[in-house]
Amino acid sequence: MNVGKPVQLQQAIDGRHEAVDSVPGDLGIYPAHLSQQFSWAEEVEFFNVFLEPAFLARVGYEIFGKEHLELIPHLTTLFDPLILQMGFALKKSLEIDGIHSNLYADSMAYALVVHLLARYSTRAPQLQISTTGLTPQQRKQIVDYMHANLERNISLAELAEILHLSPHYFAHLFKQSMGIPPHRYLIRCRVERAKQLLRLNHLSIAAVAQAVGFASQGHFTYHFKRFVGVTPKVFLKQSQEH
Repeated sequence: MNVGKPVQLQQAIDGRHEAVDSVPGDLGIYPAHLSQQFSWAEEVEFFNVFLEPAFLARVGYEIFGKEHLELIPHLTTLFDPLILQMGFALKKSLEIDGIHSNLYADSMAYALVVHLLARYSTRAPQLQISTTGLTPQQRKQIVDYMHANLERNISLAELAEILHLSPHYFAHLFKQSMGIPPHRYLIRCRVERAKQLLRLNHLSIAAVAQAVGFASQGHFTYHFKRFVGVTPKVFLKQSQEH
């Protein structure tokens, strides 16, 4: 995904050489079986997402049944707003959270693969996914588990396993029930717990960040301000004044 400026690429795909003009927002889909080489004469910025073939096969089986699906190559000439949106969101998350964004990255990867297989594979059947959401008991199981493990880097697969569901199907049902994706709900829970700890005034901001599972104080401050509207430092000061 081109996230920089217009550039001319020299590419060799399975031994076939050609020059390709790439502009910001251009995408390429390269199935794993294709050999790929690229070169360029000036500074470029691309965001690459590498998906394991076994991962695509598993999601394809879970969502589309037993059909064997192959991705159709699109060589840096594709424009897809949904893929761009997911790509930029994933890029930003990795820049902010680094390796501590398992749940978000997992959710985004599943959504991306479903979209790729639905739109850009040799066969694109219609999805058959329930819209009823999780049962009250299932919601309680997941929410209780999140609250009990706020300090850990919980993965989407870990949550799905509790209910014996595929990760993508679980994420879909969770959002149907809760109105937001699992990763965002988990961050909200962490922020709420952090507010409680800050009000007690027994721990430093850095210690609170660690206690509720944020990778760093900067990571904590970013998400806290998004949800609360002020930084933890300002929130702590306001709590002490009341």
